[in-house]
Amino acid sequence: MTSETPVMIVAPGAGNGTRVPVLRCADALRPAEVTVREVDSPAEANQALAEAADGGHRLVVAGGDDEIRAILRQLVRRVLPKGGDRTGLRDDRTIPDLPALGLLPLDASADDDLCAVLGLPRQPEAVAAAVRAGTSRRLDLLRHDGGSVTMHAALLGGRSENGLPAPWTASVTVDDTVLCAPDELLLAVGVTNAGRLDALPGLALTTQADPTDGALDVAVAVPVRHGRWPRKPRTEVEVRRLRGRAVAITPVRLPGAEAEQNGSDLRIPTIDDGAASTVNRKRTWWVEPGAWAVYTG
Repeated sequence: MTSETPVMIVAPGAGNGTRVPVLRCADALRPAEVTVREVDSPAEANQALAEAADGGHRLVVAGGDDEIRAILRQLVRRVLPKGGDRTGLRDDRTIPDLPALGLLPLDASADDDLCAVLGLPRQPEAVAAAVRAGTSRRLDLLRHDGGSVTMHAALLGGRSENGLPAPWTASVTVDDTVLCAPDELLLAVGVTNAGRLDALPGLALTTQADPTDGALDVAVAVPVRHGRWPRKPRTEVEVRRLRGRAVAITPVRLPGAEAEQNGSDLRIPTIDDGAASTVNRKRTWWVEPGAWAVYTG
């Protein structure tokens, strides 16, 4: 990177001003021109991204997985083809290449976030060095029909008030294969793009998802009863795994008091790259191979 190549650091807004890691990263990037933009809304993020694109900036995103995901979501919305135009798109993609990002974690103690999974630098000076070097690695990105993206993993399912898994039912189909039928109880569903995803302590849904293989890893945790009378039956958790290009998850019902229902509306707790929400209807994820990139040093 030459001294004339500008850099923009996009960071979550902070009540007491820009955080120390952001300032350290900015100092390490100089003598390049460095602009810091604190954003608190999609509109502010979109404005910052437009400024960066117009100015030819390299981008650094500060924050955790949820902040990175929010910026990537805005980047995707900016480049979505209009009117079904596929000019210049790969046959296996719905979006063009996104620009490379430098990722700057603000939580130095985290050991399971996306930067840790990808083996990226964590210290501000090391992140700055990676951005200056300009070497990047292209990664798969998951999109879903709710309009957002997943870089790391999404976990569907929740716990009851006593801390135990709250069972629910859904149809889970990976490509053309049924992984779980709607007449089976479920404890959790995981959709993973990179690394490991735990449903509960000691229960790994996925362990080694590869963010460069052009596929998503799907797993379901299903309680299975064993034993016949007169023996006391026991319940074990069976984990089923499958890899594919897309997964469709259709909630059917959520028995018990843990169901937050409005008529027939189900609300399944979901953690998607650290962002909490609910899913109340069919949700489909699909993979965009090599759609985004990170600076690696």
